Amino acid sequence: MAAGDEQAAAAAPGGAGTGTEPEPEPSGEQTPTFRDLGVTDVLCEACDQLGWKVPTKIQIEAIPMALQGRDVIGLAETGSGKTGAFALPILQALLETPQRLFALVLTPTRELAFQISEQFEALGSSIGVQSTVIVGGIDTMSQSLALAKKPHVIIATPGRLVDHLENTKGFNLRALKFLVMDEADRILNMDFETEVDKILKVIPRDRKTFLFSATMTKKVQKLQRAALKNPVKCAVSSKYQTVEKLQQYYIFIPSKFKDSYLVYILNELAGNSFMIFCSTCNNTQRTALLLRNLGFTAIPLHGQMSQNKRLGSLNKFKAKARSILLATDVASRGLDIPHVDVVINFDIPTHSKDYIHRVGRTARAGRSGKSITFVTQYDVELFQRIEHLIGKKLPAFPMQEEEVMMLTERVAEAQRIARMELREQGEKKRSRNDNDDDTEEAIGVRNKVAGGKKKKRKA
Repeated sequence: MAAGDEQAAAAAPGGAGTGTEPEPEPSGEQTPTFRDLGVTDVLCEACDQLGWKVPTKIQIEAIPMALQGRDVIGLAETGSGKTGAFALPILQALLETPQRLFALVLTPTRELAFQISEQFEALGSSIGVQSTVIVGGIDTMSQSLALAKKPHVIIATPGRLVDHLENTKGFNLRALKFLVMDEADRILNMDFETEVDKILKVIPRDRKTFLFSATMTKKVQKLQRAALKNPVKCAVSSKYQTVEKLQQYYIFIPSKFKDSYLVYILNELAGNSFMIFCSTCNNTQRTALLLRNLGFTAIPLHGQMSQNKRLGSLNKFKAKARSILLATDVASRGLDIPHVDVVINFDIPTHSKDYIHRVGRTARAGRSGKSITFVTQYDVELFQRIEHLIGKKLPAFPMQEEEVMMLTERVAEAQRIARMELREQGEKKRSRNDNDDDTEEAIGVRNKVAGGKKKKRKA
């Protein structure tokens, strides 16, 4: 079974019963159950309720070691059931010695923090586990009150946690028993090293540490030496690979016609759900406005949006109320959105490894999916690096160039309106000095109407 195909339900937040878990493939060996791994009955029942029928590879490797009290380094790609691999041992230890402020999970992004919290709550609901999410973009006062209630598990991004450790009266982690660093490579890539060092200084040395990462970088090795004692390494996949059922394509296009090609592909593959990756917040917002002006149900997700708006975008897309999610790399890892049919790399990733994570949003849970990477005249070298990393040459996506060129006039008009709306949003934000930034609001309606009239006249 390909690693990305593994446990669909492992990422179904709150055990919403997506029903997407693949049947275990028949093999010579019998796959162990959670009970076989040493998981206690009450937690096995919780796994059952979440639809986790069999453990994934990383869980089979990591859970027994963690239950023996060992520090664990888990190397596994996104979508492989890592959360269960650390949540179950922590909850089992908590059952044996109940204590407040028992475990801390550090994650690189806010969305991932909420997703991990949902899993802890779902797995621990029958034993009354309380967890709190501590991330930026949310009022610190309400977070301080939540910390004062001393939850069992804190899931946090490093920056905001350090803020509370330094400024929230009465809050400390001196009794902490478990530390988890999830997506450790990404935490360190996002320059949280200083914050991680500060956290390591104020938590007990006598604790259990789990470090999970998709890749073993030099920074992660350094962190491993600083934070773990005699760890056991559980590697599910040491080679970079993409899921077998993923059909990967590229299209080579002139940079100035990128928008037209995007619209062509969305029309050609209409009826699918899309995740489109852009390199900057600004381009994400611009492209979302552009597509919306052309009648597509597109919604943005990027780091300059307020936390409520980010969760709102994600939920609308998950609920299939919107068929196109435009995102920066904030959404390329860890987020489980079960029904993505097509991933489009509108802007090619500058780090080849990010390609693996982006295309990992589709073809999850044993289903097939497509990815299409846009390669302009400026991206050839980056694209060659990606092909080298995954060890395969990608085929070109079949295109009808004439049809693309027929779209250019309509697209140019939509680009003009999107630019005006972006400017309008910028002015609105500056004048109100707030963080309101969703394109769903009635911004630029006059422009849209005017654009519609012009289109009708042309038609």
